[in-house]
Amino acid sequence: MEVLPKFLIGTMNSVTSKCMFLLVTVLILRALLFPSFLGFDGIEWSNLVYIRTPLLNFDFGIRQDKFLVVPQIVWGLNNQKIAFARACLTARMLNRTLLMPSLSASLFYKEIDLLQPISFDKIFQFDKFNTLCNGFVRLGRYSDVSNRTEVLEMEKGSGRRWTVERDLSQLKEHGKGSLDDHEVIRIVGKNPFLWHDHWPVKDYARIFECLDLTEEIAKEADRVVSRIRAVGGKIAGNTEAAEMQNSITSDGPSFKPLPYVAVHMRIEIDWMIHCKNLERRLNTNQICSSKKEIVERVRNIAGLKTPVVVYLAVADKLLNNSSILEGWEEGFLPFEKKKLGVDGIYKKYPYLIQSAIDYEVCLRADTFVGNSFSTFSSLIALERTQKMIRMNATNMCAENVRWPSYAYNIPGTSNGPMRWVTNMSESSLQAISYGTNHISC
Repeated sequence: MEVLPKFLIGTMNSVTSKCMFLLVTVLILRALLFPSFLGFDGIEWSNLVYIRTPLLNFDFGIRQDKFLVVPQIVWGLNNQKIAFARACLTARMLNRTLLMPSLSASLFYKEIDLLQPISFDKIFQFDKFNTLCNGFVRLGRYSDVSNRTEVLEMEKGSGRRWTVERDLSQLKEHGKGSLDDHEVIRIVGKNPFLWHDHWPVKDYARIFECLDLTEEIAKEADRVVSRIRAVGGKIAGNTEAAEMQNSITSDGPSFKPLPYVAVHMRIEIDWMIHCKNLERRLNTNQICSSKKEIVERVRNIAGLKTPVVVYLAVADKLLNNSSILEGWEEGFLPFEKKKLGVDGIYKKYPYLIQSAIDYEVCLRADTFVGNSFSTFSSLIALERTQKMIRMNATNMCAENVRWPSYAYNIPGTSNGPMRWVTNMSESSLQAISYGTNHISC
């Protein structure tokens, strides 16, 4: 009876045996506590992309063998970006890979047959998206699908009776049981922009950060920004330009580009009709802004140093209206793409790519001024807020912070535009999708 205990004691004294004992113990505990560690309901772990959830203390994944198909994404650039993000988040909820959707190169709201489909990877980098969003959402190609005939259609409801709760219930039902067994689920019905929203702003922001323009489009945006900087250098005057270009550092001469302000100027007739109707419906006077009011508000931005180039991001129909370049005081030097000499860059491309270039130019501006009821302006403000967060800005509403944004439709200090920081804690994208005059600063 004493031989066995002595044998065990002698064995346990060796380092190797202790390690083996601990390893066996860990394996037994894992098998008891996490019996599904090697798979989820029969799904092989090798078919999963790892993802860490903050809500649960174990790993799960976006399946690469189950797919979601959504309708063609339409309307303006930023409506399409929101619709795309919502489709990604829907696929994430269903634990499926989103098959690369078609965007719309043209801007037609009602004539569906006139829409020009354009592949997602003609605007944004497919592989880089999956790299940046790895573990959160995933895009796939139709060539990844093994069986294209047995597709389950899920029709989105519409009308007042189709509530947020019913929509969420439908999604949950299709994420389990026999419905989830289908390799491909195709959602039919309305444009994803019009789907009910079940996700917080921070989830959308994470997807927007994964959207990098293709190299061709990014280079075109570089050309426009370089032209703005070059014009700014000339306007600064020989003395100031020489001082800036010839400042000596330990590495030799250096050049500090002049800053520029980008203004998303919404004053075209169809917008003014829309915003006036919206003001009446919402009982507010803080949506529409005249050209005179926009100019005055930009001039009154606190702490803005002059001379400064003002890039006016305007609709093409306003390019032949010279009045948008008038009324700016000394030190404010307005340019739109035609006066800047870059309209030829834009003319080479369809609407969607033109808008993507202008978006990038506004996003990179030292100061951005837009309308808080414009989706274009709202997404730029969101991305610039995200940049400040990444830089660990302590006070994003401070005067000297980098990447400041303003809303000219809301009066701020000294009749300037209101400082604009996106509220990243919002539970949905409602305010960004449809506009608001409640901005953080």
